[in-house]
Amino acid sequence: MVCVGIDVAKDKHDCFIISSEGEILADVFTIPNNAEGFDTLLQAIRRSTRPEDKIKVGLEATGHYSYNILGFLLDKGLPTYVINPLHTNLYRKSLSLRKTKTDRVDARTIAAMLMSDVDLKSYTDTVYHNEELKSLTRYRFDK
Repeated sequence: MVCVGIDVAKDKHDCFIISSEGEILADVFTIPNNAEGFDTLLQAIRRSTRPEDKIKVGLEATGHYSYNILGFLLDKGLPTYVINPLHTNLYRKSLSLRKTKTDRVDARTIAAMLMSDVDLKSYTDTVYHNEELKSLTRYRFDK
């Protein structure tokens, strides 16, 4: 199994790819929050995996900043897990007593959470489309 941790931000995303054996397949790298960056991420995932590998992608729920990459990952058929940032924060604190809060560390933490299989539910196309419909309804009501 291969786990991909993504720390989502406004303009960029920090990504980390690790195997279930603990081998770092791609150390933390940064991609821009646009289509070119998403393609770069997909290429890195494909370079790091074999066709028979099971892939899990995890990212923090950061509101509208994560919608674009989430839609891209779902369109590519990658099993994606959206994690509450508070859950990520508590998990990171449980691993170390040091105060290490950086985007690079969060990308590693998210990948570690996927490896540990802590009661995470995969995000589905239906949930994504419901969020899109909710957004459109709010926009229409506002106008």
